[in-house]
Amino acid sequence: MRKTPIVVLALVAIVGTLVVVIVARSMSGNIKIALPQIGPACTVSADGEVTLDTVQMANAATITAVGIRRGMPEQAVVIALATALQESKLENREDGDRDSIGLFQQRPSQGWGPADKIKDPRYAADKFYSALKKIKGWQKMRVTDAAQRVQRSAYPNAYEKWADESAVLARALTGRATGAVACTVTGTPALRGAAAAAALMNGLKLDWGKGLSKPVAAQAAGLTVKVTDASSGWQYAHWLVSHASDTGLERVRFADLEWYAPNGTWQPVTTGAGADERQVVAQVFT
Repeated sequence: MRKTPIVVLALVAIVGTLVVVIVARSMSGNIKIALPQIGPACTVSADGEVTLDTVQMANAATITAVGIRRGMPEQAVVIALATALQESKLENREDGDRDSIGLFQQRPSQGWGPADKIKDPRYAADKFYSALKKIKGWQKMRVTDAAQRVQRSAYPNAYEKWADESAVLARALTGRATGAVACTVTGTPALRGAAAAAALMNGLKLDWGKGLSKPVAAQAAGLTVKVTDASSGWQYAHWLVSHASDTGLERVRFADLEWYAPNGTWQPVTTGAGADERQVVAQVFT
């Protein structure tokens, strides 16, 4: 973590609305960042703190899942997240420079693929990792240097400013932190019952594919993901919470902790069965 104290306050105009963006680093290196918010917030705490809205959080979780599924190391996820933060602020944009679109602002005219495919976050992330993997020695490069070798941006050093934030996100989403992704979801659920469970199942299959550690059991009230260890359990638990807003997810339980949508926090399990690190249980609104 860099220890240079930086405090940046910027006003960003989005559709005529001013949004405050605050980035702060303390002398201890702890990070607190709030990106432009378009919905309820998610806080990621893993040796630092990052705040995203639910759309950004879902995209960060998908980028990470694709990397894990491909067997890419955590540093590759850090580079991918830093790139997407710089290029699109983790939003699946269609209004980039020239023909740039998607999370990574990839250009069909530059060989990244058809526009309709680039708009799919999973396809875009997969293409990014494929390009990164071809770069000799990327593992030892600075985040910005590796990202630039893939992106060929007019601003080659721009990615580095997101390195610390991306490391926080990667630690949490790759399962190296416990109860680290906390999203608050209020209001009417996007989906309920069997439709919500089906949406969760579909999202898991699309993001993780054959990377799912064990079969997923779906029920009308939710689903259960069998896991092999605590790390994989937190990968899925954090992914589920990250996608809660658009799926109708109400609760996630893993080990001895439970997340509940309305309050958005992880709390010790006080009722029911004891700690179970063999499965992640997701319950949807009914």
